Amino acid sequence: MDMIELLKTGAATFINSNKSGNAGSGLDIGTLMSAFSGLAGGGGSNAGIDLGSLISKMDTGGLGAIAKSWLGDGNNESISPDQINTMFGADNISEFASTLGLSKEEAAGGLSDALPQMVDKASSGGSLLDSMGGISGVLGMAGKLFGK
Repeated sequence: MDMIELLKTGAATFINSNKSGNAGSGLDIGTLMSAFSGLAGGGGSNAGIDLGSLISKMDTGGLGAIAKSWLGDGNNESISPDQINTMFGADNISEFASTLGLSKEEAAGGLSDALPQMVDKASSGGSLLDSMGGISGVLGMAGKLFGK
């Protein structure tokens, strides 16, 4: 799945999330894709999302088991809005929410539904390999996640 399709998947999941509130369901998909990209290391445009950095943040923040479930083929573990706030930082979530005209709670809630879907989709079919620096990058991240 290419990065634009990945951003569209995340945006659609966010819009359809019952946690993003009425304001979240009325968002423009392009605006949301840009906001995702800015929040997750893509530079604030539709350039993409730095999934390696995202997984690393999860791992260092004690959320490695959740990240591992998203990368695998089984069920995705859920992540709470509070964990989203901790992972990205309250200031970054506030900025993301402000960009979209949402409350911090709606922003973190929508992200708690969207991020698992985005990482799950990226990790099937090999596109995650490209975004994490090829096989050596994935092996390095897997080693960290699995404690090796």
